[in-house]
Amino acid sequence: MSKQDRSTNEEAEPVVIDVAAGYGAEEPEAPGLDNALRAGLSEYDLSESDLRLLEAGADGALGEENAGPLPVLAIVGRPNVGKSTLVNRVLGRREAVVEDVPGVTRDRVRYETEWAGRRFVVVDTGGWERDAKGLAGRVAEQAEIAIELADAVMFVVDAQVGATATDEAVVRLLRKTKKPVILAANKVDDTRGELEASSLWSLGLGEPYPVSALHGRGSGDLLDAVLAALPEVSAVGPEQVGGLRRVALLGRPNVGKSSLLNALAGEDRVVVDSVAGTTRDPVDEIIDLNGRQWRFVDTAGIRRRVHLTRGADFYASLRTQAALEKAEVAVVLLDSSEPLSEQDQRIISMIVDSGRALVVAYNKWDLMDEERRKFLEREFETDLVQIQWAPRINVSASTKWHVNRLTPALDTALESWDTRVPTGKLNSLLAEIMQSHPHPVRGGKQPRILYGSQVSTRPPRFVLFTSGYFEAGYRRFIERRLREAFGFEGTPIEVSVRPREKRSKKK
Repeated sequence: MSKQDRSTNEEAEPVVIDVAAGYGAEEPEAPGLDNALRAGLSEYDLSESDLRLLEAGADGALGEENAGPLPVLAIVGRPNVGKSTLVNRVLGRREAVVEDVPGVTRDRVRYETEWAGRRFVVVDTGGWERDAKGLAGRVAEQAEIAIELADAVMFVVDAQVGATATDEAVVRLLRKTKKPVILAANKVDDTRGELEASSLWSLGLGEPYPVSALHGRGSGDLLDAVLAALPEVSAVGPEQVGGLRRVALLGRPNVGKSSLLNALAGEDRVVVDSVAGTTRDPVDEIIDLNGRQWRFVDTAGIRRRVHLTRGADFYASLRTQAALEKAEVAVVLLDSSEPLSEQDQRIISMIVDSGRALVVAYNKWDLMDEERRKFLEREFETDLVQIQWAPRINVSASTKWHVNRLTPALDTALESWDTRVPTGKLNSLLAEIMQSHPHPVRGGKQPRILYGSQVSTRPPRFVLFTSGYFEAGYRRFIERRLREAFGFEGTPIEVSVRPREKRSKKK
């Protein structure tokens, strides 16, 4: 449960701070504007979390960021036990979709939050069901992946119903992972419910923490237990081994990932065959490119219907996603001789959602015909419009044509991934945006940006304090302007908005 201010009021008064100063290259830090905007924020209600973000922006870095990746907590349980409600309680805001029917949450959804001064990542999952098929099977599969990619797990049980056969099956799954488990006995609204929750000791997971996700009862003790179980630095987040930059090769089966790795290494490091799915375990190789060493990971191809795979193929796909979580930059390989598939789109979306830097490599360029070349550029501009910022290279792994172009593309993407924009320069740009293209008036109010700060890198994350709610289209417009001004080629960027209200004047 974050201590953040929960205000999302769209009716806040327009900002009275004058941000007329333009975005000028002659004063890149714009210290006067920065100080004026920060002083004006004193008129608004700011939480402790807001103040920490402001200090982080002023210092140029977050302490936690330098310490390493944030620890990850996965919240799992069978359908309709209140997982998403509990996620909202942890976040301190209504973020996860909640409805009084089972099965609303289907995908793994990541949120960043804090408690008692410590930041961590919460992963909401769909309900886990035993021997599930079809859509329910895919939901259960995502929950299992979330467990694999977490440092600790919160297992949510409905205390009013008690332990069911499905709950016991989840317990057996959790024991195999050997990860810390916090048992949350949800829907405990009174003292009688606490007595019912005590029966969950029988699951063998230790003390059940009685909590009411809906009303907040017992949530503080639960989150204290979560912090005790989570490590200071994630063991599943991005890592650098021996100081080498870590690159994951991703793509659908038989697109040429292993062939590209062999081409980069100059020798046959991994098995290559025309049969799709030859690679199953992620293969780490240290590759020397132009006198510099990189750590490449060749991953198993992500299949079209992962939920239909069984045995080795299923766990190969799971380990591929784990390899992406530990990488810094991903190279997604596309078959240039074939039209872009839905499978390719899904892999790209997975990389962007993970926050990793991205390079797009069109492989098998030697198999291109003239008819295909005519449609390729149009395809890139229409079907891949969401990643126009990613560097693109055309290669042929089999003939080693243009594989040397991968290194500059990786350098560009990683440099952008690590980029920090000076706060004064950022606010000068935001002031210029407010002047030339203000947010549309809604309900007689025109929300404005009060102050902006980059709170972290890898990927770059920006927080905008505003006087009202910003529509999604306007947020995308701001992201485009940030890219135009500062580049960010090869990295996703995150822009979050924190609407704040003016303090009421004391009479």
